[in-house]
Amino acid sequence: MSLTQPVMVVEDNDQDFETAVEAMQRAGVQNQILRAMSGTECVNMLREACAGHTALPAFVLMDLNTHSGDGRDALREMRKDGLLQAIAVVVLTTSSNPKDVDFCYDVGARAYHIKPVNHATHRAILQTIFSYWMTSTLLPSQRKPITP
Repeated sequence: MSLTQPVMVVEDNDQDFETAVEAMQRAGVQNQILRAMSGTECVNMLREACAGHTALPAFVLMDLNTHSGDGRDALREMRKDGLLQAIAVVVLTTSSNPKDVDFCYDVGARAYHIKPVNHATHRAILQTIFSYWMTSTLLPSQRKPITP
């Protein structure tokens, strides 16, 4: 696990964001956590990191349904951008619509989870996600544009 790479959480609900922070701590992940309130803000922050030569996130935890700047659009934009397309995107959202699930996998999401209503279950799922992506998975150390 590289502590130099932050984790980005796209979440406009304060309570859900705090649950993510708590789950990350319980998983033993000490990386910086970045918050974007919308898909649009997420893409802008990632592009600013590229321009400023700062560390891109190890992965993005994406809520699809934010008030401004839909997560679906953000995922599509990330996959079009050669500097961002290698970043793993894990979707955690309330939508169980098969069209959303299929769309996200079709455009490159690495996982799709349904956000539970129960706080303890929500925290447990988040803890599993953070543990898996930050302690069990070997992620790329440097982002390079993907070329065919």
